[in-house]
Amino acid sequence: MVGVGDVAKPRGEAGGGDGDGGERDSVRVCGMQFAYEGQPPLFLDFNLSVSPGSRCLLLGANGSGKTTLLKILAGKNMVGGQNVVRVLNRSAFHNTQLVCSGDLAYLGGSWSKTVGSAGEIPLQGDFSAEHMIFGVEGADPVRREKLIELLDIDLQWRMHKVSDGQRRRVQICMGLLHPFQVLLLDEVTVDLDVVTRMDFLDFLREECDQRGAAIVYATHIFDGLETWATHLVYIQDGELRRAERLTEVDDLKSSANLHSVVEAWLRSETKREKKKPVTTSSQPQRTSLSGASPFTSSRHMAYYR
Repeated sequence: MVGVGDVAKPRGEAGGGDGDGGERDSVRVCGMQFAYEGQPPLFLDFNLSVSPGSRCLLLGANGSGKTTLLKILAGKNMVGGQNVVRVLNRSAFHNTQLVCSGDLAYLGGSWSKTVGSAGEIPLQGDFSAEHMIFGVEGADPVRREKLIELLDIDLQWRMHKVSDGQRRRVQICMGLLHPFQVLLLDEVTVDLDVVTRMDFLDFLREECDQRGAAIVYATHIFDGLETWATHLVYIQDGELRRAERLTEVDDLKSSANLHSVVEAWLRSETKREKKKPVTTSSQPQRTSLSGASPFTSSRHMAYYR
């Protein structure tokens, strides 16, 4: 189950978990604090749990912390303490075998590589889709062929000549060649056409139903997700405001679709922001983490999977 809880509660209660609690969670975050260097804290005492088989939508306005949270879960940003962020009961940051084994997969919004002083540039060199896909070692040929067909990939595509949507298909194929237990998605379907997107979501549903995989999916495209997702998490300015099963969201019972519900939440959030008084030096502000922990800044990896 996905939920928020008090880390001081006995095992099994935090996040609304069942039975044995933490050991059964695919993702577990307990009392997380995080801030980018020189910035006020984004997360303070953040708690979350995601159980196997869950298809969880990560929702919130731009800048609410969705991408940062996914990068923390993927081990790309570091937080203090090996037990603060656990994925498959292992430290998300400290245990590199999570990614190397394929148990944890992360597909981000951009597909890039680091090139000298040029920094991050799109991965679109003059090489074929076949060269990239078949270059992934240890892939199951049956699973590879299934993904190639599912995503309608032409192996002769030259990566510097294809469209953004075609390049995205190759990225997704490569990222899912190894069966995952936890999949983190950050707006990866934005470039896909409707048919490819729905086929891709059906594939992910099978992965969860048949293998007990868990998915955390940040998106602003809600078509067809009412029946696909099992849970939702709604973040506002780094704070967890909602964490519940989709079937238990009261607003959905009186609304036509998920899109209209999330739109209403975001509009309400915007109105509250406009009504906030201007902060002065005499008013309380969010406490800085500077000096409280050596793990306040982010550590970005030089690769994107």
